[in-house]
Amino acid sequence: MRLTSDAVVLVTGGAGFIGSHVANSLAEGGWRVRVIDSLAEQVHGAEPGFPQHLHSDVERIEGDIRNRDTLRSALAGVTHVCHLAAAVGVGQSMYQINHYVDVNNRGTALLLEALIEQPVQKLVVASSMSVYGEGLYCCHGVSGNFPTWEPPLRSREQLRRGEWELRSTGGILEPLPTPETKQVSPASVYALTKYDQEQLCLMFGAAYDVPTVALRFFNAYGPYQALSNPYTGVLAIFASRCLNGNPPLIFEDGRQCRDFVSVHDIAQACRLALASSSCGEVFNVGSGESRSVLDVANSVIDVLQAGVEPQVTGKCRWGDIRHCYADIDKARQLLGYRPRVSFEDGLRELAEWLSRAPALDQFMIANAELERRGLTL
Repeated sequence: MRLTSDAVVLVTGGAGFIGSHVANSLAEGGWRVRVIDSLAEQVHGAEPGFPQHLHSDVERIEGDIRNRDTLRSALAGVTHVCHLAAAVGVGQSMYQINHYVDVNNRGTALLLEALIEQPVQKLVVASSMSVYGEGLYCCHGVSGNFPTWEPPLRSREQLRRGEWELRSTGGILEPLPTPETKQVSPASVYALTKYDQEQLCLMFGAAYDVPTVALRFFNAYGPYQALSNPYTGVLAIFASRCLNGNPPLIFEDGRQCRDFVSVHDIAQACRLALASSSCGEVFNVGSGESRSVLDVANSVIDVLQAGVEPQVTGKCRWGDIRHCYADIDKARQLLGYRPRVSFEDGLRELAEWLSRAPALDQFMIANAELERRGLTL
């Protein structure tokens, strides 16, 4: 599928961290781009208006996709949709259940109903690695065959004992790259709503013959992330702590592993998906590399020259997983996706931006709310 002169892309949530990078990448690539965003204070702060870094050629609409009239106006003349609008935050989703379901599920449903009346040529929806729950594992102790395992969440009893690693009768399970074929097992309200978003869009695409792709983003980081939002990505939370002279707080023992992917690579994947002929597919979007949370905290401290030490708490949050990182072979083969930003280069870019970015550390407030509700162990 090639870009045509009449192509217009609507990016929902297009003023957010990922959305603004996607919109800018598309505009720089010659696409006509329109964004709609509610400019929620938790994400954008109290200052009114769209972010200054948004490309000057991007058309802006301030509004909520749950408003039918606003949505119809935003879709006028649109040929492609990249649906990124969502309430984001695993911990917060566990007690603001109605809000997350309303924004993510109902918002997506209203978008799809509007697309029945105003069809488009391609729909790309942002999903999340959180839909997997635990990642894929293998065990080296079963008859030497190294079978793969898809373990359930760790029990409260195991977590209370501080037994962080997953085990089988053959011993500790070793994490493997997680492919799209792994069974989903959402462990939070946020994760469930993201799975609902992707499945609603894929069902809609099949029923109405709209080529649709779902992208499961892993842990995004980069400039313009909301540093004062205590429910944002872990790397931004660590940076906010460091910039305020506070140590990053690490749950469990810090050896849990994640896949950290530059927001520039996520924008690349969205651009490729919008232009691709892929239909009805789900793709992982990550770096394909595994890093421990403790190593990442130390890397942030080093690049910011923060003069603090990470503090390993030995506590955990209900619903947290142990290990998950992306198998990106499918995106490589079908989309032509290639991560271009190394973790080291991405951190240096982040540090340069952080040198002029305000950061209000509100992590302890958010953590206290989780403890009050019994969501930390």
